[in-house]
Amino acid sequence: MTAATADAQKKFNPEAVADLTRELDTVMDRTIAAIDNVNDQIRVLALNARIEAARAGEAGKAFNIVAMEIAGLSNTSAKVVSNLKRRSGRTLTRIGNVSTRMGTEFNGTRLSDIALMNIDLIDRNLYERSCDVRWWATDASLVTALTERSPAAFDHASKRLGVILDSYTVYFDLVLCDLSGKIVANGRPDLYRSMGTEHSHAIWFQSALRTRSGKEFGFESVHRSPLVNDKYTVVYSCCVREGGDVNGKPIGVLGVVFNWEGLAQTIVNGVSLTAEEKSRTRVCIVDDGGTVLADSRNRILGDTIDFSERGQLFAKAKDFVVTNVGSRNCCVAHALSPGFETYATGWHSLLIQEVKKPSSSGDSIKRKKKRGVKGTRRSSRKRSRIGRDE
Repeated sequence: MTAATADAQKKFNPEAVADLTRELDTVMDRTIAAIDNVNDQIRVLALNARIEAARAGEAGKAFNIVAMEIAGLSNTSAKVVSNLKRRSGRTLTRIGNVSTRMGTEFNGTRLSDIALMNIDLIDRNLYERSCDVRWWATDASLVTALTERSPAAFDHASKRLGVILDSYTVYFDLVLCDLSGKIVANGRPDLYRSMGTEHSHAIWFQSALRTRSGKEFGFESVHRSPLVNDKYTVVYSCCVREGGDVNGKPIGVLGVVFNWEGLAQTIVNGVSLTAEEKSRTRVCIVDDGGTVLADSRNRILGDTIDFSERGQLFAKAKDFVVTNVGSRNCCVAHALSPGFETYATGWHSLLIQEVKKPSSSGDSIKRKKKRGVKGTRRSSRKRSRIGRDE
């Protein structure tokens, strides 16, 4: 039993069908080459027999007839083999094409399912971050700090934010700003010295100020944040309002600085693929423009994924294409952010897998077979000349 047959028995799938088809093609090639070789030897023996019959004169006529019949049977056998080769070749090619299409469809669907699972996990996790910031923005210690604006109140707010961080380890830090964008309290002053720095032009700060109530939130996508020593983060923000009332007048902004790599890189590096598949698969999260936000190749914000069908693929909820990405032929599996509850990132999840080239063992057998047949024919001519000389 060959390795391909053993593997197919363990797990039947389109790739196993393709492997078995190639194996059958190889076996057929070997068998046909062996039959051709036998036929060549029979022709040589028949020719030598006719030469010997001719030397025997009248006594060899009957033997000559038998030799001619043997040669005829050999030629008939060769025609049958040639016909078998032609028909089996066409059939195996059709089976190979069908199994290849099945394998592509099966693999593409599987990879796009994984892509959907990845982005769904991110949506669900980040939905909780949008809930956290809106909840904590109503905390009494934050309202008091921005109302009283005393060192004691700011210190108390920082300690309160530190207590929250002790339980919510997915965050680097929590920062509290006044309306000028100046940070007046943060939960990890021992790690991140952001107190007193000004962030009025930050996207997360400005987007929070544009909200109409405490039911809404601001957001800044993946970036290196100066709040936490330029680590990769996403920041959710919400206005702190008078009296902690969601409809109150804004008096400041709370920003929650999320550990982006802790979530995203864990997801893209932990996909359920074999070691062999991982070696030729890139897993990433990108925005609408293809900018890489998370990446199993560790090129966050340092690369843009582009290919000719990107716009068409990104318009679909879930699908795949086989196309060239750079110089390589790849299966690109995609899933659009499905959203969770009231939240959706709007990002795209991709698995870019280089298409594995089929085994070339069949081609090498064919090349060997051709060389073998030519060699047999040369030896046939040589032996027939020897018969004449004798």
